[in-house]
Amino acid sequence: MKDKLLNWLNLILVADVFLVFLGFGWLVIAAIGDAAGVNLGLDLWHKLWQPVFNPAIGIVMGGAILSGIINWVSKKFLSSQ
Repeated sequence: MKDKLLNWLNLILVADVFLVFLGFGWLVIAAIGDAAGVNLGLDLWHKLWQPVFNPAIGIVMGGAILSGIINWVSKKFLSSQ
């Protein structure tokens, strides 16, 4: 059961990390375009920051902490037996 939960958690975290990287790439390209005077969606990125990218970063951080805690607890129980 624990392994299945960790596999699903890891799958979700990998997808979420790709979303965060995609958002970061979009920000970089849009900021360069804005500096060059070309509209590449920087205003849209700013509108999506709060409802999409900010929670995605929080999920990555929380999931990494949760995964680490689960692994630490399972190692403690395995070493004590």
